[in-house]
Amino acid sequence: MSGASIETTLELWASSLREVKARLRPLFGDARVASSANQFLDGLLGEERRKTGWMRAAAAGDPGPWRQQAVLGRSHWDAEALVAIVRDYVVENLADPAAVLVIDETGFLKQGKASCGVGRQYTGSAGKITNCQIGVFATYASRHGHAFIDRKLYLPRAWTDDPARMAAAHVPPGTVFATKPALARQMIERAIAADVPFSWVAADTVYGVGEIEMALRAAGKGYVLGVAGNHRFSSWNKPPVAGAAEAIAQDLDAAAWKRLSAGEGTKGPRLHDWAYCELADMGAGEYDETRSGLWTRGLLIRRNIADGDLAFFTTWCPAGTGIETLVKVEGRRWAIEDSFETAKNELGLDHNETRSWHGWHRHVALVMLAFAMTAAIRHHANVPTPPKTKAWIERILQRN
Repeated sequence: MSGASIETTLELWASSLREVKARLRPLFGDARVASSANQFLDGLLGEERRKTGWMRAAAAGDPGPWRQQAVLGRSHWDAEALVAIVRDYVVENLADPAAVLVIDETGFLKQGKASCGVGRQYTGSAGKITNCQIGVFATYASRHGHAFIDRKLYLPRAWTDDPARMAAAHVPPGTVFATKPALARQMIERAIAADVPFSWVAADTVYGVGEIEMALRAAGKGYVLGVAGNHRFSSWNKPPVAGAAEAIAQDLDAAAWKRLSAGEGTKGPRLHDWAYCELADMGAGEYDETRSGLWTRGLLIRRNIADGDLAFFTTWCPAGTGIETLVKVEGRRWAIEDSFETAKNELGLDHNETRSWHGWHRHVALVMLAFAMTAAIRHHANVPTPPKTKAWIERILQRN
């Protein structure tokens, strides 16, 4: 936060915390629960490395974790309403029409079989199949910063096919099995319905083919979505291209590759070699008769400079969009990786000790609020102080 003095940053922190607590208050009918929720938020933002109930209680001066646990379990409040508050807060502070909505998942390592959604499943967090919960998240990434705006807990079929298990974890009645891409589509559609300003969606191979593509084309949103090397592509009304993505990459001429940066990393520009194949131009009206304009379907390929490892992306963008723009959109995926790392290491995203559906969603929503607040502070603290115009000076003199 080099753009502001320590004093200014501290004032910004205090005013931001008051603001988010004020937005949180209407969710609670009981003033005592509202106070506990405020203390819960303070605990998430505190210096303690572990954000367990006992640790948060000690920071709040409580003799035990019961008030903290009540916020997640026994009290009655709507976690979805809090997510809407978080989303609106993020938009107010980080909005950018060219923003990218990034979709990804993360694992929550667990022991036992009682925690809602837990099971032996693959998670990139551990790099293997292990006992865990999986949450699918949407992060809003703009030139001003990035923050979570939505989340869904994935329930494997072993859960949705077991009514007794679902009831024991207090899963809402009527909840049915949904794939991770289906959960992602729900979050994308919810962002569109809320008029969240964004132009692109980026995601990895789990979300790259099928219903998400069709939904985004109908909504007039561009995308850069990961696909497997054996995914087949073909072109029309463009230079002929046909076959599996990996085979297409191997057949490309050396002149087709460009060395480009996907954005700044901790060690400088994140450079790779990139190639882009335009496959077809199509009218937007083919997917939504109320829309017009020409869009291009394509294949974007990334090659690692060190080892030649390849990654592939199906793309959809307004005709004339250059490879540089598509590379920058793909590079925005780092934002959700950073979000997961920061939220777990600093805000206790994976420190939830409850087992219920409501406990998971409430805990995660409160962490999202804490993360959004820090993202907004970081953005505003780095905004340069505006020049002191004559009108500004006159207002200050009048106040004094």
